[in-house]
Amino acid sequence: MTSAQAGRRSPLYLCSGVGWHAGGPVLSLHAVPSEGAPGRPGTAAAATDDDRPLDLALRPGTRVAYEIAADGRFCLGYHRVHGRDDRTWVQCADQAPAERGYQCARCFAQDDVRFMHDIHRSGIAPAGLKRYLDQPHWLYVATFADGSSKVGTASHPRKRARLVEQGAVVAQYVAHADDGRVVRVLEDEVTRSVGLQQAVRSSTKASSLCSPLPTVRLERVNDGFALAARGLLESGLGVDGFEVVHEEFEPPSSWSAVLGHQGLQPYAEPLGSGQHGFTILEVLGPSALVAIDGADLVLVADLSGLKGRRLRFGDFSTPVPAVQEALF
Repeated sequence: MTSAQAGRRSPLYLCSGVGWHAGGPVLSLHAVPSEGAPGRPGTAAAATDDDRPLDLALRPGTRVAYEIAADGRFCLGYHRVHGRDDRTWVQCADQAPAERGYQCARCFAQDDVRFMHDIHRSGIAPAGLKRYLDQPHWLYVATFADGSSKVGTASHPRKRARLVEQGAVVAQYVAHADDGRVVRVLEDEVTRSVGLQQAVRSSTKASSLCSPLPTVRLERVNDGFALAARGLLESGLGVDGFEVVHEEFEPPSSWSAVLGHQGLQPYAEPLGSGQHGFTILEVLGPSALVAIDGADLVLVADLSGLKGRRLRFGDFSTPVPAVQEALF
């Protein structure tokens, strides 16, 4: 049996992106039911009686080899939020094509989390989400490797994890709020008055790792935005229920190796199409330093490009990019 035949018969997975657990980064995968009994990538299929994700640990030395098994992105389902630390993920019944972000229209309409970003203005949200928001939250200013910066929020239990998942290189917490409604009011005020955006594209985060600014300069950029944000919050906004804080985010120690690596090149092929095979060297947020067979290059891959894609694991490899020849 050829490797191509083995690939066609291996289980199919829907990827929901990179997550950071206590043991490090993982690629979260969900077996596609119609493809038969699910199993771990690289192993024989094994039956399961639930829909828990099958996490592929992205440790240094892990081989990731797959092909994209279908065009487009597919729905990642929706969440029911029951309380502060209790929520249920519901798989899309049809694993339908995604229409809004990473959801089909039906799952989007059932998703409790969709109310989160407007509740401070509308006051409308399911009871479980209101209970989740009724806990302390943090306002932070994060800066990425090229100096791109944003303002964001995190619940108290996810205070550090939120910044790790996003891949912030330098960050500071600037306010501690009584609940999630207050912190979103503060976030909007900082965006309006200081000019800080509330999102930075994953592709920008990945490409910035190829030529990161010196850490001292990134710290200076972050200090400037954090100082402006604190000054605004201290000036009196007519909002109660928060205090200004001065606290720095401490990134994982492994990130220094990524930022100190010389000669990084962007992964040339889009991860969301075709066949790929590479070895993980390090991971920073949603980005990975990877090596491919037959080349001495270290490439930066934006793993967020796999989110919502259907993957089939097998004996695949990435062609050596033309940039390899240009170096000699």
